[in-house]
This record gives sequence, C-alpha cells and structure tokens, in this order.
Amino acid sequence: MKVAVFGTQFYEREYFNKYNIDLKHELVFFEESLNADSADLAKGFTAVCVFVTDKIDKNCIEKLAKLDVKLIDLRSAGYNNVDIESAKANNIKVLRVPAYSPQAVAEHAVALIMTLNRKTHKAYNQVHENNFSLQNLMGFNLYGKTIGVVGTGKIGRAFCSIMLGFGCKIIAFDIKENEQMKQSGVHFKTFDELLSESDIISIHCPLNEATNHLFDRKVFDKIKKGTMIINTSRGTIINAEDAIEALKSEKIGYLGIDVYENESDIFFKDRSQSVIKDDVFGRLSSFNNVLITPHQAFYTQEAVTEIAKITIKNFTDFEDNRVLENEVKI
Repeated sequence: MKVAVFGTQFYEREYFNKYNIDLKHELVFFEESLNADSADLAKGFTAVCVFVTDKIDKNCIEKLAKLDVKLIDLRSAGYNNVDIESAKANNIKVLRVPAYSPQAVAEHAVALIMTLNRKTHKAYNQVHENNFSLQNLMGFNLYGKTIGVVGTGKIGRAFCSIMLGFGCKIIAFDIKENEQMKQSGVHFKTFDELLSESDIISIHCPLNEATNHLFDRKVFDKIKKGTMIINTSRGTIINAEDAIEALKSEKIGYLGIDVYENESDIFFKDRSQSVIKDDVFGRLSSFNNVLITPHQAFYTQEAVTEIAKITIKNFTDFEDNRVLENEVKI
C-alpha cells in the first residue's frame, strides 16, 4: 500500500523503515504538515499517516476523498485534530495508536515536577558559570504532598503508581472511577475537591469538548495559592492567557507544560534563528517558575518503537481486510 507520511520528524524514518518488514508498504515521507492547503500532496496514495500537529478538518477530508484516499492513520493516541464524522461520511477509515508507552509520558510529568521543584536546570547553568551558590535553589519534599491527577487512563494510572512510590497522597478525578486504583491507595474526589486540596495537579485527560480550556480563570481561582500545574496531555486543556494571569497573581506557583495550545506553529522545528511571533508563548516562557518542553514526553526508544510497530500494523490490517483493532469510531 502506498502511504503518504506527513509532518515527518528526523527520527521517524529510521523506525518506520525498520518495522516496514519486507518493504510491504511504500512509505513516502513529507516534512509538510497535512491540512486543507497541503492535501493535494496525497494524490496517488491510498493512505495518509498523520500526527497531532496535522489539521484534518472537514475541508481537508473532502479533498482527501476526492483524491481517493481510503485511510487516515494517526501515529498518536489522540485524534481530536481529525473530523471523525466527516471521515465517516466520506468512507475514510481512521486508525490510531491507542497506547504506546504510558510510562514514558508519566515519567516525563515526574521529570517536570522534579525539575521545577529542585531547580536542577538552574543549578546546571549556574555550575557551568562556576556559580556554586545555593541562593534561590531551595525546593520542597514531595513526600507527604497531595497530588491531584485529572484523568486516570493508562498514563494517569502510571503516573499515580510513580507518585505513590514517593510517599505522596494521591487524589484523582475521572468520569469513571477505577476500583483497582482505589485499592492501591488512590482517593477519587470531585473536580472542585481536587482543585482545593492538591499541592500539585497533573493533567492526563484527553482533549474533547468537555476538557477544552478546562483549566481557565474560574478553575485557577479555586486552587491553592502556589499550586504546581503539570500538563503532558494536550495544550488546549489549559487556557494559556488565563494561566498567565494566575502566574502573575501567584495562584499558580509553578507551571510545567510539554504541550501548548498553539504548538503546531512552534514545536518540532529548530527555530533558534527565528523570532517567535506568538506573544502568549513569549510571555509564558518569560516566567522563571515556568518550564516548557517541546512535546517530548512520548519521546523514548520504547515509545517510538511501539508507535512505528502499531502504525505499520494498522496499514497491514487495513490492506489485508483484517479486523481493525485500532479504528476510531463515533
């Protein structure tokens, strides 16, 4: 099957080619993101492979349908960037990678917490300048702190397990409570209770209509002063402009984000010689208690391997008319 792989990163070609056994599929890699303007690049392809930064809206899907594209395969778990209803209406199947390495994202969330708390990034830079002062490097013990976890899917559960190991009290909110997690010591609370009781809040819920800008001014008003907020889920779950105001008022004491709501215009490329024109991002990155990483939480050898394997399997299942285990349905 001939597949157009859009928004290709440098590391992906190696892994995709490695697990494309016997060159079963003809993979053509494009650096361009897929959207309505670039959809014509898919001419002559049976399938397109996309990432979370691609925008596959109704207009894009209708163009793909005219080009006789039959499959949209996401190399990600989230699919909020794809108009699923339009895909169904145009008889285009949508597949995804439902889970690749929950531990990878969970561990990165912990890395953000530890870095913000113990200021290891600042200490690293100081020591390289022969500055060995402890001034402004004080942190706090994680032991005994209350950690609020929003979303207890596979990543949220992995995160809870790690934080329980630190001796933290874990409270969680999800529309569906997990009995196994309760037995391990996780306490489920209402969303408002979680906001008011947590010292650290880590976001692990999917992006949908209910969670879009879930963390806004009204929510920030309900948290403890000085709360640490961590987001390794989707950028649009946090209203960035409201977060800036909460940082200025010190309601948010620390903010660690691996995702940003307008990241598609910034992340995944070297922009060191460019001017970032996003004023909101510029303001966020100016705070000394904000840590931003470039959507790298998933980026481990194990996770990238699983993404490649499952994505290739999705191509094969579709081509061979097998049961589509990873189909996104509405």
